[in-house]
Amino acid sequence: MLSTLGPEGMHTLREHPARLKEVNTEVESMGVKVLEQFAVLGQYDFVNILDAPDESTMAKVAVMLGARGTLKTLTMTVIPIDDFITTLGGAT
Repeated sequence: MLSTLGPEGMHTLREHPARLKEVNTEVESMGVKVLEQFAVLGQYDFVNILDAPDESTMAKVAVMLGARGTLKTLTMTVIPIDDFITTLGGAT
């Protein structure tokens, strides 16, 4: 998940940086594991590597976070390369 903070989100982050870890706990309570998290410079503010049981669960997390109005997200489903090659009919 890539995320960009809005003005309110930036204000919250500046005043309470530990809020990032609190959000991770909320995400995990919805059934999604936070594997890694990075602050980045550029178009997005954070890159989060998440493990969700399915796309519906991930969609719920994205909607719940986005509904707060403090950030925008972009989620992408990933396929391990060996699985992708197998899907295309190639050997690994």
